[in-house]
Amino acid sequence: MKFKRRQFLFLGSLSTISAGFLGWALSRQNSQNAGILPLETAIAANPNKKDLLLRFVSVADTGTGAKGQYAVAGAMNYYHQQNPYNLVVLAGDNIYNNGEIEKIGAVFERPYKPLLKQGVKFQACLGNHDIRTANGEAQLRYAGFNMNGRRYYTFRRGSVQFFALDTNGNADWKNQLPWLEKELSQSKASWKIVFGHHPIYSSGQYGSNPDFIKTLTPLFKKYNVQAYINGHEHNYERTRAIDGTTYLICGAGAGNRPVGRSLWTEHSTSNLSFMAYEVYADRIELSGIGTNKRVFDQGVIKLKSV
Repeated sequence: MKFKRRQFLFLGSLSTISAGFLGWALSRQNSQNAGILPLETAIAANPNKKDLLLRFVSVADTGTGAKGQYAVAGAMNYYHQQNPYNLVVLAGDNIYNNGEIEKIGAVFERPYKPLLKQGVKFQACLGNHDIRTANGEAQLRYAGFNMNGRRYYTFRRGSVQFFALDTNGNADWKNQLPWLEKELSQSKASWKIVFGHHPIYSSGQYGSNPDFIKTLTPLFKKYNVQAYINGHEHNYERTRAIDGTTYLICGAGAGNRPVGRSLWTEHSTSNLSFMAYEVYADRIELSGIGTNKRVFDQGVIKLKSV
């Protein structure tokens, strides 16, 4: 796949976070293509922010048990020490290469041991590698992934309702799509966040998915889904709001691949990373955090986007 070799750079004004920390800087660029690193800032420790409703993180394409996964897991643990959270959205490809549950200790329990010991709960969905063994049945039943035997499911944390999808090629869309619309239509949550493994909008290796754009995005618009989280692309990408929904790729959880950018891209990078979210009544503040334990991207999702 060919990528555009154009550089986009936006530097927001710097502001003080707290004593001893650098200011936030907003960077909108294709850093790996431009050859210019984005401004980064240390993680600010502010665990008891006023009016904070929920803090969680997301990561995907993690299950290697290799150095990259441990590096991202270490950054996730460091962020937890500074800003405690109790939820991780795990967006698929949880066990490489073939979803073998026998590897669960090496690719999940050991890398995330510090978080698991602190009671952090992982909510997973299945990726394409996960269904290579017995169609992912063992992962569905594995207690640490909290899928409770379901390929698609919903759960709520206060004012936020999450909807996990099976986006694989053999997914049961005949039943899953009506289920999603029913659950979205009945939801009373202020915030609706959908997650699955495969991208809908993407500037990475696989690109955007026309079928998902046709079938899923009308539901997102109709029922005011504010965010869709996915992996599959081994990179980080944050879009602007597209018909009210922000699309977030967090697939650089263990390995990485080059990523370009599109007209709707706010920030993209191939750097190993995860995303952190702070939910308030009227907005979600999100951050891209790298293995150097520094914030390289910051964005805001409004409760209702025009």
